[in-house]
Amino acid sequence: MTTLETTNHNANRSLSFLNKKLGISYREKVTTISIWAPSAENVIWRIYDKGTAGRLVIETKLNRDNDGFWEASIQKDLHGFYYTIQVKNHGKWLDEIPDIYAYSTGVNGHRGVIFDPLKTNPPEWEKDTFISLESYTDAVIYEMNIRDFTKHPDSGVEHQGLFLGLTEEATHNSYGESTALSHLEDLGISHAHLLPVSDYCKLDERTPNEGYNWGYDPLNFNTLEGSYATTPYDGLKRVTEFKQLVSTLHKKDIGVVLDVVYNHTGLIEGNYFDQTEPGYFFRHKEDGSLSNASGCGNEFASEKHMARKYLIDSLKYWCEEYHIDGFRFDLMGIYDLETMNIIATTLREINPSILLYGEGWTADTSVLEESKRAVKKNTTLLNQIACFSDDFRDTVKGSQFSDTSIGFISGMRGQEEDLKKAIVGGLSHPQIDPEYLKDKGYLWANNPTQVVNYFSCHDDYTIYDKLKITLPLEEDNMIINRIKLAMAINMLSQGIPFFHSGVELLRTKKGVRNSYNSPDFINQIVWSRKKGHVASLSKYVEHLIQLRKEVNSFRLQREDEIIQRLHFVEDYKQGVVSFILNHKELIPGFGNKILVAFNNNNEIIEQEVPHASWARFDLLKYEVAPHVIPSNKISLSPVSANIFILL
Repeated sequence: MTTLETTNHNANRSLSFLNKKLGISYREKVTTISIWAPSAENVIWRIYDKGTAGRLVIETKLNRDNDGFWEASIQKDLHGFYYTIQVKNHGKWLDEIPDIYAYSTGVNGHRGVIFDPLKTNPPEWEKDTFISLESYTDAVIYEMNIRDFTKHPDSGVEHQGLFLGLTEEATHNSYGESTALSHLEDLGISHAHLLPVSDYCKLDERTPNEGYNWGYDPLNFNTLEGSYATTPYDGLKRVTEFKQLVSTLHKKDIGVVLDVVYNHTGLIEGNYFDQTEPGYFFRHKEDGSLSNASGCGNEFASEKHMARKYLIDSLKYWCEEYHIDGFRFDLMGIYDLETMNIIATTLREINPSILLYGEGWTADTSVLEESKRAVKKNTTLLNQIACFSDDFRDTVKGSQFSDTSIGFISGMRGQEEDLKKAIVGGLSHPQIDPEYLKDKGYLWANNPTQVVNYFSCHDDYTIYDKLKITLPLEEDNMIINRIKLAMAINMLSQGIPFFHSGVELLRTKKGVRNSYNSPDFINQIVWSRKKGHVASLSKYVEHLIQLRKEVNSFRLQREDEIIQRLHFVEDYKQGVVSFILNHKELIPGFGNKILVAFNNNNEIIEQEVPHASWARFDLLKYEVAPHVIPSNKISLSPVSANIFILL
């Protein structure tokens, strides 16, 4: 047991030192470094004039206190200088590294950089603010990768594959269709979910075009990835350019969500935590070997005091320094519940509208018992933290673990009750019969604000590729209809809609399922595809998002509201699920009732509905058709989402 853990078992000792600032503290005339390494016998701090090679300028020893903290100050203006620390532990000098709190680094993350954050701010940064949400269900989340999004030559972007690529205005492809930032603005999303932008280890920043990686191999958790900057050698450039990205998106009323991967490290041997305080920050089995719930070699011990402090300090830093609007936690099922709830409380003090959600599962078995971890089945114990709904995903498209599995959009029959449950956010509803559900009515969330609805994301087939694999003889025009149906189910169901970048562009990864290290040829958004039918698909998605925004009945916040205002049509037709939403108040252009019918049949279906005088709403034109249906029988187009307004 470490000095700190022993201390924490002594009820007479205060834990106030957990509020201590660690890492670099810069002032113009003095720079201080503080690290926690209770097992260390000696610590050396070195200052260099460059982020790699260069000249050693200063070398000094740190001083230890009784709680295992080591500290030193240098009376000099060190802005722009680089640094390392080196720990001696059990008679052995460990690797020379940045400290684990390093806020930026030189090329490839081997040396930290000392800097004044104010000098990295772009113009008017002090006016930049968080994106405000009244409810989580007001969010429409678009998952994207910095490099993929603008790398293609037809993106119309100058800074292709870089942070600055998302700051460029009025870009378009060779057909005149909007791309990149302009495309996001047209779609009307509320949040851009960025795959990892923090520093990772398996791509050489000096030659990024010779490799590829999504970044789920973290190295420095508080540092931005240098391959996304205009130069990886200047540790300040990446900071300024990312702030420009955030500021630009905020001006477009788009929030920024970071995909964070604190659950493991990219390096197992030689990771920076173990080069500071060996063994402490990870969970171990009884035999001393590493627990591996991440499936990557280790798992972060979030329940330990200094590990928890690290998580909270890091997330606070991203919020306060970069004005981040939310976090998606990779393999959230590894983290302990108590830590996740402290994180939620702490971050909401900074930004009451912050979005917090994650994967409620692990990749392997953890030594920490499941009842204490933030897995999906424990979502009700989380403080307004949302979880991805794999139930929704599998109902819509079929299991992602089987190439032959199909879902509702690909023509699966007998799945109507499961789709009804997906529509109400995975919650209970008196018109759903649990006997016909795959899970027999298992509930895992309190309210729709805790449910993230999705049918595809980065680490599986694109929805286009999935449909081409399961329906190999189908033409693209029918594939587009199925994708429209998937997007309509996503946007018009209760919960938080989340979708993968390029769904609206018929994105393909050439059949590659997990393309985390595939080349740009596989991963890039091919902007030249945005024309003709694909441009119409993009416009369809844009109008779905607009409809969700304008009709607040699609984004209810409580289970009782859903039961009161959403009623399923009782005329059963195989492959059809229809429901009527009663609005709390008259909505201009949409009256007080709206009917939505999802049909996965390849033919027109006639269905009886309550009331007459329905008018079809044309999503592509975004208008109510002039013809009114005089009877209580409506026609549902083949493989489609049908929307009607009661006049």
